[in-house]
Amino acid sequence: MMLRLITALLVLALPAQAEMTIKEVTSPGGITAWLVEDHNIPFTALEIQFRGGTSLDAPEKRGAVNLMTGLLEEGADDMDSRAFAEARDSLAAEFTFDPGTDSVGVSARFLTENRDQAVTLLRSALVNPRFDQDAVDRVRGQVLAGLRSDSKDPDRIAPEIFDRLAFGDHPYASNGDGTVDTVTALTRDDIIAAHKGALARDRIYVAAAGDITADQLGTLLDTLLGDLPATGAAQPADAPYLLKPGVTVQDFPTPQSTVYFGHQGITRDDPDFFAAFVLNEVLGGGRFSARLMTEVRDKRGLTYGVGSYLVPMDHAELVLGQFSTSNDKVAEAIEVTRAEWAKIATEGITEDELANTKTYLTGSYPLRFDGNGRIANILVGMQMEGLPIDYAVTRNAKIEAVTLEDAKRVAARLFQPDALHFVVVGQPVGVTSTP
Repeated sequence: MMLRLITALLVLALPAQAEMTIKEVTSPGGITAWLVEDHNIPFTALEIQFRGGTSLDAPEKRGAVNLMTGLLEEGADDMDSRAFAEARDSLAAEFTFDPGTDSVGVSARFLTENRDQAVTLLRSALVNPRFDQDAVDRVRGQVLAGLRSDSKDPDRIAPEIFDRLAFGDHPYASNGDGTVDTVTALTRDDIIAAHKGALARDRIYVAAAGDITADQLGTLLDTLLGDLPATGAAQPADAPYLLKPGVTVQDFPTPQSTVYFGHQGITRDDPDFFAAFVLNEVLGGGRFSARLMTEVRDKRGLTYGVGSYLVPMDHAELVLGQFSTSNDKVAEAIEVTRAEWAKIATEGITEDELANTKTYLTGSYPLRFDGNGRIANILVGMQMEGLPIDYAVTRNAKIEAVTLEDAKRVAARLFQPDALHFVVVGQPVGVTSTP
C-alpha cells in the first residue's frame, strides 16, 4: 500500500480534541481516501460519495437512481432483506444510503471488533445487491407514496416549479425522486442499469475517521470498492439557466403562500466565493440578526422565518431564498425582499456587519468537528468540492481576509435584484404571474 502523508493540523476549540491530522491514503488498488485516526474509542466512521447522483437518470427513467439507492439494504448476495437487516444489526453496524442530485452517499459506522464483517456486509450491498422483485415493488410503493404526499406540499411544489423553469431539459429541471409515471414504469433491469451507472470506481470519494490505521484503511478500500465497475454513466453537461425575472404564481388552496426565489449564483471555486459567503450570511443567513430576518420578520411581522443561501452545484450555481406568509402579505414581503436585495447590491455591508459575521463564521467552524461521523462527512465533502487537504486550517484565514472593499465589489456582482424570480404557491392577494 502506498501512503502519502499530507497532514493538516487543525487546532479546535474542543477540549477532547485539541488537534487533528488528516492523512491522504492510497490503497494498493489505487483508491484514495482521507483519514483522521482516533484510537480513543473502538469505532470508525466511513463516508463514501459517488459523483453523479440522480442527475444521471435519463428523462424517461427519472427516479431510477433514487429507487436503486433505496434498495441497497434490501438484500444482497444470498441474504434477502430480512437476513441482511439481521446481519447488520447483529454487528451493531449502521449503513445509510443517500441519493442526492449530484452524488450517491454511503455512510457506515462500525465497531473495531466487527470491522471486517461489517465491511464484508457493506461490500455485498454495494457490489452484489439482489434487487428482488418483491423488494423493488415494496420500495417503489414507498417512493410513490412520498411523491403523492409531496404533490400536496407547497414547500416541495415551489422549488420544483423554480427548477423546471430554470433548467429546461436538464436533469436539474425535474425531481430526482421521479414522477408517479416514471417510477411506476421502472423495471428491475432499469434498477440494475442505474446501479452500474452510479456506483463505479471512476467517481469515488472516501473519508474515514476513528479507530483505523492507514494500512488497515488501504486494505478496506480495495475489499469494499475494488470490485465495482471501473467506469459508470457519463456525467451530465452543465445546466443552462433559462429563468427570466418576474413572478410565477401556482394556485393552491391554502391561507398561507410559500415563496421561493432566486437567480444565478457563484461557483465554489470562484475567487470571490468567500466574500459571497460572508455577504449571504449578512443578508439571509441562519441568524436572527440577518437583514432579511430583521426587515421581513422582526420589523414587519410578515413571516416567521426567511433566509437565503448559496447553492453551488456540479452543473449550475444559484442564490436562493424562501419564506412563507399569509396570502394578504405576499406582495409586501416580496417588495421588502427585493428592496433588501437591491440595498446590499448597491451599498454593500457595514464594517460592524463584516466584523461580527467574521467572528461568528470563524468561531462556529471548529464546532463542526465534534465526532468521527461529522469529521468523515466534512472530509469527503471537501474532496467533492475540490478543496485542498489543508482547507480545515486555511478556511478561517480566507474568511478573515475578506475586506469591506471586497464585500462591496462582490455584492454588486452577486446580488441582482432585477434578475430575481419569485415562485409563489398559494392564493396571494394582488400578486399575479408575469408574462
